[in-house]
Amino acid sequence: MTTDTLSDVLRFVRLRGAVFYYLNCGVEWAAEAPPARDIADAVMPGAEHVMEYHVITKGAGWAAMPGLQPVRLAAGDIVVFPHGDPHVMSSAPGLRPRRSGGHSERELTLATRSDPKPIPIAYHSPTEFSVGKADFEASTNVVCGFLGCDLRPFNPLVATLPRLLHLPADASGHWIAPVLEQAVEASQNQRPGSGVLLERLSEMVFVDAVRRYVETLPEQSRGWLAGLRDRYVGRALGLLHGEPAREWTIEELASEVALSRSALHERFVELVGQPPMQYLTQWRMQLAAKLLRESKAPVAAIALEVGYDSEAAFSRAFKRVAGRPPAAWRRALEARPAPTGGAACEPR
Repeated sequence: MTTDTLSDVLRFVRLRGAVFYYLNCGVEWAAEAPPARDIADAVMPGAEHVMEYHVITKGAGWAAMPGLQPVRLAAGDIVVFPHGDPHVMSSAPGLRPRRSGGHSERELTLATRSDPKPIPIAYHSPTEFSVGKADFEASTNVVCGFLGCDLRPFNPLVATLPRLLHLPADASGHWIAPVLEQAVEASQNQRPGSGVLLERLSEMVFVDAVRRYVETLPEQSRGWLAGLRDRYVGRALGLLHGEPAREWTIEELASEVALSRSALHERFVELVGQPPMQYLTQWRMQLAAKLLRESKAPVAAIALEVGYDSEAAFSRAFKRVAGRPPAAWRRALEARPAPTGGAACEPR
């Protein structure tokens, strides 16, 4: 039995999405995004990790961040910042906001955390922006959103993504910009269900971006996504995700993928960065975390469900990966106040 491993991971790391801003930009403009961690509580309360994305629905622009060359964006392009880095969106490379007064984007985000979304913002120039619909014909429109997910106990996806992920508009992704544009318009006109629609579309934007990124990875790439694409390692990952509670051995897994034990071990470590059985242990802990969070099942029952006959062995493994025993992890979660805004809390 195999499974869609990428979908499996995205389900269990609790991906959450939201569209926050709709930018109406003049001929010359610049917008600066702070580190995602600085505004995480405002945009994705309770999310352990926050990413930002932008979709150019009209016109063109540039995306820039420290340490990388600016990237040209055309209509329909998507740019994602998987590690939450600060960045600048602008009409020309090297252009940065020059605010002579008023609020910065960070202050705006914190001040409008409870306002109905998406919030229209008019960028008149690099020195001026205002909240509300533009009183001019925009040369560029940008939909800006955030994505939240868990990093712990185990998220193999985020670490393997680049700091800036640019997906040009093409035949496979041409639908995103017009659909987002229509959804934003529906939301601003207060049509029923538009808020949930925007949340789901945000998640779809990210999933589509990752899927397309995998398809363009060079042959010499390394990392979890490169492992997914590999004939042997990808099948091994599918088997482990398809039957995580099975009493796998490296010999059985190698036999299933038609490789020798040593060849699978070497290939798996080279691409994924750790041996197959270590990977399986970490993924089991992610599954266990979901059960601890979402059910009242006893720890012993959860141990059995993720492949452990011994509660003590499961507790030791969970503590190694998550930092505390499962019962204590659950108590810490229950002690936290309920989050708002769609993302749930993660014990630290």
